[in-house]
Amino acid sequence: MSAVKMNFNWSLFAMINIMNNRSLILLVAILASFVAFLDSSVVGVALPQISEQLGGGLSTQQWVNDAYLITLGSLILAAGSLSDIFGRKKIIVYGLIGFLVTSILCAIAPTAEVLVVARALQGVAGALLVPSSLALIVGAFSGPAQSKAIGSWTAWTGAAFIIGPLVGGLLVDFLSWRWVFIINVVPIAVALILLRKMHFEEQLNQSKKLDIPGVILGAVGLAGIVFALIEQGNFGWANPLIWVTFAVGVICLSSFIYHESKTKYPMLPLGLFSVRNFSAGNIATFFIYAALSLQGFILVIFLQQVAGYSATLAGLVSLPITILMLLLSSKFGALAGKYGPRLFMTLGPIVSSIGVFSMVSVQIPVNYWAQLLPGILLFGIGLSITVAPLTSAVLGSIKTSQAGIGSAVNNAVSRIAGLIAVAIIGVFAGTSLDLEGFRVGIVICAALLFVGGAVSFVGITNRSRVS
Repeated sequence: MSAVKMNFNWSLFAMINIMNNRSLILLVAILASFVAFLDSSVVGVALPQISEQLGGGLSTQQWVNDAYLITLGSLILAAGSLSDIFGRKKIIVYGLIGFLVTSILCAIAPTAEVLVVARALQGVAGALLVPSSLALIVGAFSGPAQSKAIGSWTAWTGAAFIIGPLVGGLLVDFLSWRWVFIINVVPIAVALILLRKMHFEEQLNQSKKLDIPGVILGAVGLAGIVFALIEQGNFGWANPLIWVTFAVGVICLSSFIYHESKTKYPMLPLGLFSVRNFSAGNIATFFIYAALSLQGFILVIFLQQVAGYSATLAGLVSLPITILMLLLSSKFGALAGKYGPRLFMTLGPIVSSIGVFSMVSVQIPVNYWAQLLPGILLFGIGLSITVAPLTSAVLGSIKTSQAGIGSAVNNAVSRIAGLIAVAIIGVFAGTSLDLEGFRVGIVICAALLFVGGAVSFVGITNRSRVS
C-alpha cells in the first residue's frame, strides 16, 4: 500500500513540475470553483433519501439546497472584497480548508437541523472560492487567451454543476447520501498541493475596508425572503411568521441597496452597473441561472419521487449536458472572444428554452428517449453556447483591477437567482412535486431562459473592455 501511495505522490508531483505557471493557475481556479459548483448540484439527487432518513419532506429538501445558497449568495460579494484586500491566493486557501471541514460536518450530521446549519457554513467557505478563482484567470490571462481560459473554466465548473446529479446518484444508490459530501476531499487536497507550486503576483488594495453593515443587511434580507417562500407551504401567507419575515427581508434588501449607494467602501459598487455589458450581462445571468438551478432541482426529484427512477438513473439523465459542455464551451468562449458575445448570449438561452419547454409533454411512465433526451440535448447545446460568452462579456467589460469584485457580483447574481427559483417553486407546486408541479416548473424554466436571451439581444454589445 505504501509503495502505491508513493508512486501516486511521485506521479502527481511530476505532473505538477512539468506544468507552466499559467496552466497551474488555470487548474487551481478550476478545482477551487469545481468543488463549490459540484456541491450546488451533487446534493440535489440525494435530497429524497435525506428527507426520507431525516424527515421534513419538500421543506427539508429546499432548506438543504438553499441554506448553502443563502450564505454563498450573500457572502460572495464580501469574499470578492476580501480577495482584493488580502489576496486571491490566500482567500482561496482559507476557502478550501473551510470547505473541507464543513463538508465533513455535513457528512456526519445526525439531524436535518444540523445538516442545514452545516450546509450554511459550507456556503460561507464556498463564497471564498468562486470569485477569487475566476479573478485568478482574469489576472493571469489577457485577450483571446483569456476568453479561451474562461471557456475552459466555464466548461469544467459548468460540468461540475451538471455532473453532480450523476455522481450523487451513484453514491446514494451504492453507499449513502453522506458520501456526496465526502467526495470533496480529493479535489480540495489536489488544489492545496497545486497552490504551493503556483506563483501569482497581485496588487493588494489594503486601503479598502470590509462593508460589515452591507454583509448583515444582504444576508438577513436574503434569508428573510427565502424563509417565507419555502415555509409558506407549511404555514400559509396569513401567518405572521411568514409575512413578517418576508417584509423584513424586503426592507433589509432595500436598505442594502441604499447603504451601498452611500458607504465609502461598498460591498457592491453600484458604479459597476453603469457599464452596459456588466449590467445587462448580470440581468441575463439572473434569468439564465434561475432556470438552470430550478431545472436541475425539479428534474432529479421528479424522476425519483414520481417517475420511480433510482438516484443513479436520475443522475444519468443529465449526462449528455455534461458531455456537450466539456466539448463545446471552450470553443464558444474562443468564438465569443473573436466575434463578440451578443449573438451567442442571444441564441444560446433561446435554444435552451426550446429544449426545456419540450419536456412539458412528459407522461407517466416516463419515456426518457422520446420525452426527455431531445430536450436535454437542446438544453445542453444552448447552455454551451451561452455560459462562456456570458462570463467573458461581464468580466471583459470592466477593468482588470475590478476582476475580483466583478466576478463576485456575477457569481452572487447566479447563486441568488438559483436560490430564489428553488425557494419559489413551492408557491406553484405546493408541498410535493407531482407531475403537474413538474410541468409548471418546466414552463417557468423555459420562460426564464427566453427572457435571458431577450435581455442579451437588447442589452449586450460587442464593445471591448472599458479603459
